[in-house]
Amino acid sequence: MELDIEDFRALHQHLVLHNRVIQGETVSFRTLQGGVSNRTVLVAWADGHGWVLKQALPKLRVDVDWYSSTERIRVEAEALRWFNRCAPAGATPRFVWEDPPNHLLAMEAIPEGHENWKSVLLRGEIVPEHFKQFGLLLGTIHRQSSVSASEVSQTFADTTFFQTLRVEPYYLYAAQTTPAAATFLQALAEEMPLHKLSLVHGDYSPKNILVYRGKLILLDYEVAHWGEPAFDVAFALTHFLSKAHHLPRVRVPLADAARLFWQVYSGEIASLDWAKDLEPRVVRHALGCLLARVAGKSPLEYLTRQEVARQRDVILQLIANPPTKVNDLITRFIEQIEGYAEN
Repeated sequence: MELDIEDFRALHQHLVLHNRVIQGETVSFRTLQGGVSNRTVLVAWADGHGWVLKQALPKLRVDVDWYSSTERIRVEAEALRWFNRCAPAGATPRFVWEDPPNHLLAMEAIPEGHENWKSVLLRGEIVPEHFKQFGLLLGTIHRQSSVSASEVSQTFADTTFFQTLRVEPYYLYAAQTTPAAATFLQALAEEMPLHKLSLVHGDYSPKNILVYRGKLILLDYEVAHWGEPAFDVAFALTHFLSKAHHLPRVRVPLADAARLFWQVYSGEIASLDWAKDLEPRVVRHALGCLLARVAGKSPLEYLTRQEVARQRDVILQLIANPPTKVNDLITRFIEQIEGYAEN
């Protein structure tokens, strides 16, 4: 029977058996909240150091049926090892070990005193330096992997998990629930394989960022693959714009910070051949993601029912006549959200 790491007695026995923990030493366990696709447990020692264990679930913890092979933990382990080598120093936790039979990996725990960036943003705390770091980190990942394409494209060639955890539950499910956008969303899904240009994180959002001593640390790599860089940028913009929608008192500074993210990112990839053609695809994927996060299998939990309806209506209007520039998208989205609210 497979190990369940949320059964702490069984987990402790397993770690002792495999010489990860010494019999008799003081160690504590705590379940961590977060994503819907994994069990996540903090293992901590008395001296303050610790590991975060992640175990892939076959059925995700959402209201609708959503399945994905637990073999995706192998992809996450491989991606973490690559990020440890190629991302900016300190921007990812250190890989420790993996246990493929139990769909489990261990990474170094970030010390106490960190905060999840999503929580910071939802409090209305907009720190421009964080958005600069976020743009620089993503730009570095895309640039470094593109330069090393011969190696990285083979290592991360499998897009199965991105398909089952992003394309199908986001674009294709939203196409079913929103017939008016079906053609647009299906086209996005079909076009992605035509633009395999860099390593794509696939879940590049504030919920997967810890802020520790002013520095951003990136988590969650289970859908990393060689693919369309526009998706990562669009996914990030979706979270910024959705939060700007939800938080009117910081709407303007959050929109400005989203522009700053795009400016820093685009500067970091400017030397790459594919950079000049990227922006219109970023806009189209952002429109797709903004709709998918209110009409797909994983709706944003902080949006109210009224905000969900408003965001759906605004995006359908923008899809009918989409901009081609990121800054224009940000401006038009904010203007139409505010105009909708006034009506």
